[in-house]
Amino acid sequence: MKNFKHLFFDLDRTLWDFEKNSYEELTSIYERNNLHQRGISLKEEFIKVYKEINDECWNLYRNNQMSKEVLRSERFNRTLFYFGITDHLLSEEIGNQYVENSPNRTALIDGTIELLDYLNEKYQMHIITNGFEEVQFKKLKNSGLINYFNKVITSEAAGYKKPNPIIFEYALKKASANASECVMIGDDLLADITGGIDAGIECIYFNPHGVKHDLSLLGDVQDLNAIKSIL
Repeated sequence: MKNFKHLFFDLDRTLWDFEKNSYEELTSIYERNNLHQRGISLKEEFIKVYKEINDECWNLYRNNQMSKEVLRSERFNRTLFYFGITDHLLSEEIGNQYVENSPNRTALIDGTIELLDYLNEKYQMHIITNGFEEVQFKKLKNSGLINYFNKVITSEAAGYKKPNPIIFEYALKKASANASECVMIGDDLLADITGGIDAGIECIYFNPHGVKHDLSLLGDVQDLNAIKSIL
């Protein structure tokens, strides 16, 4: 086993339960804005359509084809339009509600606190995230995670998004670390794992859905607690 000193974690879907927290906030948005009365009869259909459109918009954002400012409202604008609603002011309002309120939700992936407590005295731990800077810091603070991490590196601060190697190089510099003494832990095979590998960093793939791949990794786990046996 190498003498690792630094661990870099992704945040959303790796530690912070994005799916659960997002679902709860979208439910609140549906009810708060009386979308049933606007013609969207099923909450589940609204959430399903939004998730598909949000993924499309985030892909554009990651590829620098959509700005952060546009993304915030456009994903809801396209969702409402799918249901025959053209209301840009409502889209902006809902977009603001989502960004402001979702970071206040605190559900974590099972095993998060136990894992971080186990690793805390053995390693310096950091976050590398593509999420919006102001949102990610709120998530970390509100969910009780902020004190576990030495450095929090966002794509906004770095000027590049995962999987671009430059954000990993930026993170190594901020942490005063060498790639050979680091491990990247994340749920996104492209952004976190391939990105980390390309930057010369060993990786542990948090893979709860058992995605098949042919990468040579330090670990591939379906449960966060399994990382204890690796590190």
